[in-house]
Amino acid sequence: MTNENIRLTQTVKGAGCAAKLAPGELARALCGLDLPVDQNLLVGLEQADDAGVYRVSDDIALVQTIDFFPPMVDDPYSFGQIAAANALSDVYAMGGTPKTAMNIVAFPSKTMDISVLRTIIDGGLSKMREAGVVLVGGHTVEDSELKYGLSVTGYIHPNRILTKKNLQTGDCLIITKPLGTGIVSTAIKAGMADQSLIDKVTLAMATLNREAALVMETFSVHACTDITGFGFLGHLAEMVVDSGHGVRIMSELVPMYSEALEWADMGLIPAGTYNNRSFRGSFVDFDSKVPQRVQDLLFDPQTSGGLLIAVPANEAVKLVDALKAKGIEVAAIVGEVVAEPVDRIVVE
Repeated sequence: MTNENIRLTQTVKGAGCAAKLAPGELARALCGLDLPVDQNLLVGLEQADDAGVYRVSDDIALVQTIDFFPPMVDDPYSFGQIAAANALSDVYAMGGTPKTAMNIVAFPSKTMDISVLRTIIDGGLSKMREAGVVLVGGHTVEDSELKYGLSVTGYIHPNRILTKKNLQTGDCLIITKPLGTGIVSTAIKAGMADQSLIDKVTLAMATLNREAALVMETFSVHACTDITGFGFLGHLAEMVVDSGHGVRIMSELVPMYSEALEWADMGLIPAGTYNNRSFRGSFVDFDSKVPQRVQDLLFDPQTSGGLLIAVPANEAVKLVDALKAKGIEVAAIVGEVVAEPVDRIVVE
């Protein structure tokens, strides 16, 4: 059996960030499928949102999501916390309240002691307790590569669902966590990140988006998503494409880990960055003054990233102030929704 000092990230095959199927490949896999139809399905697979929403009554709809991946940090407890926070985030992004969860585990029991799995699950439970979520079951399989995550069910009023597709001209865009966790995770796997940075980024990834979601409930939010594997620009493109609006991003206002910028200069870029750029780069126009390393971080695949919130301009500063008052210090206005160019993202 592997001893308790195993580096979890060394068990991951390939890139050191959360392994996610390239968005272009996923789109091809789903294209043309005959999806079941139900009048109570309010948000389904064809809408490519953060979670599915199914109405069960005039006042209640279920919000359902699932996410799991291999380790991006070496500490098992922290990995469990991050994976759980990441899965819960989709419900918060929809404006919902998560209530139940089921564990999803792939575990190499022939090479890793079961105590590692116990610690990972304990980390996940700590975030479930913090979120007021109960664990109702799960499923575990033997696999050569460790993976962990949650299937989450929450609830929401059918008339209060937040989706990606409701941008309004003049809206300001607000982000709640820094970018760069994909690059930092790659550096952790390579043994290049010092402990202080690991601790800082681990804390950010393990932080629930619950407080941000509670704050935005009191504002006239038009659209919201969470920034995960498709990167900032990948998820923003999901909001912009076919919206009839465009977006202008001020790159110097986007919070980023300075160490990730330095590593990007060195070429320490996860494969997911290139996949994200390949799939959504055709919708993005970069000003010539935007450095390549900043462009890379804007496509960097995130793990348990922050919320990206579209809110009327006259409420934006108040929302940022309210987020900061709740300890979300990096909250910032990073862009605006514009009438033209339609269906495009301009990064300045």
